[in-house]
Order: sequence, then structure tokens, then C-alpha cells
Amino acid sequence: MAIIIKGTGGLDTPSINATANAVFTGPVDFTQAVLKGVNKWQVVGSDTNLQSNRNYFANTRSASLTLTLPTSANVGDTIVVQDSEGFASSNNITINRNGNLIDGSARNAILNVDRGGIALTFESATNGFVTRKEQQESQVGSFQGEVSGYTSGGFAPPEVNTIDKFPFATDANATDVGDLTQARQGVAGQSSSVSGYSSGGYLPGTVNTIDKFPFSVDSNATDVGDLTQAREKPAGQSSTVSGYSSGGYAPPLVNTIDKFPFATDTNATDVGDITQSRNGPAGQSSTVSGYSSGGSPPGFTDTIDKFPFAVDTNATDVGDLTQARRQAAGQSSTVSGYSSGGLGPPETNRIDKFPFASDNNATDVGDLTQARRLAAGQSSTVSGYSSGGLGPPEVNTIDKFPFATDANATDVGDLTQARRASAGQQV
Repeated sequence: MAIIIKGTGGLDTPSINATANAVFTGPVDFTQAVLKGVNKWQVVGSDTNLQSNRNYFANTRSASLTLTLPTSANVGDTIVVQDSEGFASSNNITINRNGNLIDGSARNAILNVDRGGIALTFESATNGFVTRKEQQESQVGSFQGEVSGYTSGGFAPPEVNTIDKFPFATDANATDVGDLTQARQGVAGQSSSVSGYSSGGYLPGTVNTIDKFPFSVDSNATDVGDLTQAREKPAGQSSTVSGYSSGGYAPPLVNTIDKFPFATDTNATDVGDITQSRNGPAGQSSTVSGYSSGGSPPGFTDTIDKFPFAVDTNATDVGDLTQARRQAAGQSSTVSGYSSGGLGPPETNRIDKFPFASDNNATDVGDLTQARRLAAGQSSTVSGYSSGGLGPPEVNTIDKFPFATDANATDVGDLTQARRASAGQQV
């Protein structure tokens, strides 16, 4: 008997001309064959024990799910979990580690991105299951998020390594979802579409560390590179492909603009200078440019600097804040940059806004719920957030203000601890 296999040109077929037939005229043993795509996917709508080398569609429409990893695995065993219904941001998928490590950490993995997914591959007893994201990158700019804001590091006192996360869809308190590699304050925050970054800071002693933590799962950060110089309180900016850290205090004050890529884990390079060496500026990002506003040179400045993402070059002075101040938080809509709070002195609650379309001065468009400096800034697609800060004393407040209208902020939740000089990220 002859077995005829008609080639289809699909990804899982042999390299056979699509118009030809493969004819096996002798004995054929398929007992050890792996049939790709056959019985590989399973739909689950309730808590389930996962099996190695199987793919799962998780139905999150009705409730959160807990999916438990197998107690043991071999090197290369892979499990894929995909949110098939698009409700993971509200009905989270918890991957119970079941005694295994995930990305080298004794933590469960939390999938909280709508339509997102992860692949977990067992690598070793040291690292356990390592993860990769199984989702196309968001089309929203890295300077804005659709799901969550993050506040990382800071000074409580003392310095802390906590990574907090709070939702954008609802007004709620933050939860502790991981740790930076070092407890430190005065860090700059950057965001790609898949990871948050926290760069530089003070231990005590200034550091050049670039930490990265994943958005698709709640996990600790890893050290992925270095800034060109150790410094604290730089401003953070994000393009779609790179993170930037501008200014700061080494000592002395610096004007350096560092850039590091999101696609690979590597050190930053010096790509230009802001117009003044200064400490504690706020960072903003449009789709094409990074902004660094305010700071202390020493004293206080109202300068708004702009530098392009498309080319590596120096910044230019394009406008002024409504008052000279340092240590404000930066937020970004698609059309405007915001600088909220800061030290005048004294501490202020002012929310300034300046346009991205033209080089112009800022206007005062509202107030935070309390005057404070050294807060972390986050941006969703519709609102700006200012979390934590120094009143004094340190506060845990999460404020939110709208981008669509000029209005005061409202208190929408709390961080897990009162602290100042943290970094802000969003997804």
C-alpha cells in the first residue's frame, strides 16, 4: 500500500513542492512522529493543572483563573497560555509556580494584558521556567499606557526596591509586584511596549544601573546595562525603540543625554546634551521628541528643553514653565507635556501644560490634591498620574488628572508605602 501526502505549502509540512505528491512505497513507522498543530491547543475556563508541551486558550470572560505548572519538567518543555477573550486586565491569569522558579524568582506569574499571552520554557533548576511574551507590541506610544502604571524604587526612608503597580481602568490602590535589583532613590523611569526600565539613582552613592522588569508578568527586575555615568535624579524619556536619561547629579551636575535600546540588553551611549547641567528635571515624551523641564542649575530653572528621537543631537530651549522649580513629575498626552508639583520653593501643587506641536511656554491648567515634590509620573492614554512624593513628609497618594480638559487632580488610590524619588512607568 502506498501512502500519499499532498503538499500544501503550510508551515508545518515538509519541504515539498505544493503541486507534487510525496509517495512512500515501503513500510512507514509513525509511532514516534510529532504531528504539529494536532491536539496542541486546549480551551480552559476554570482553574487548571497545566501539562508540558501544550498550549492553552484561557477564557477570562467570567472570572480570574489560576493555572498551575507541573511539579517537574525537562529542559525545553514549553507551555503557552493565551488570553483568548480579552479580559485579562480585569480577570487576571495567575500562573501558579507550584514549587518551580519563574525567571529565576520564587514568584507566580500574572498575565494581565488583554489578548496577551506568555510562553514558559523550562531552562534549568537555577532559572526554572523562563518566559517570553506571545503578543504583538502595542501600537500606543511607549510614553502612554492602556493597562497599568508602575512606581519603582524611592526613599521611604530608607531607600526601597519596591515595584508597585496600579490599574488605569479603575481607581484603586497599588499592589507590590516585584523588586528592583537595588534599593535606591532618585531613579529615572522609561517604558517600552513590553518592559519597564529604572535607570541611575542613589543607594547611598550614585549608581549607573539600568534595571528592566516585564509588563506581561509580575516579576523582579534584572540588571541589563549601565548609563555612561553614575548619577541620581535624571529625567526619563521613551521613544518606541529607545529609553533616554537626561541630566542629573553625579556629582557634579551633568547635561548628558544617554540612550539605550529596548530591543537588546546593553549599555547606554551618550547622544547629546541638554542646554544646562541640572538636577531633578521632569521628563516628557512625544512621538518624535523627548523633553526635559525645570530642574536646579543650582537654584531653580523654568527651562523646557527638547531633543529629537530620530537623530542623536543636543537639546534646544523651546519654552518656559510657569515657575522655576525642580523635582516635578512628568506626564505626556499625545499632544502635550505636563509638569506637576515640584519645589519652587516651597513645594507646589501646580500642574503645567505645554504643547508638542509648537515650541511655546507652559500654562497653569490645574492643581494636584496636595503640594509635593519628588513624585513619580505616569501617563495613560487619557490621564496623567502623580504617585508618592514629599510633602513633607513622604506621601503614598496616587493623583489623576484628565488630558481632555484642564482640571484639578483627584486622589484615586495609594501606593503600598509612602515614599519619594521613585521612577514612573506605564503599559
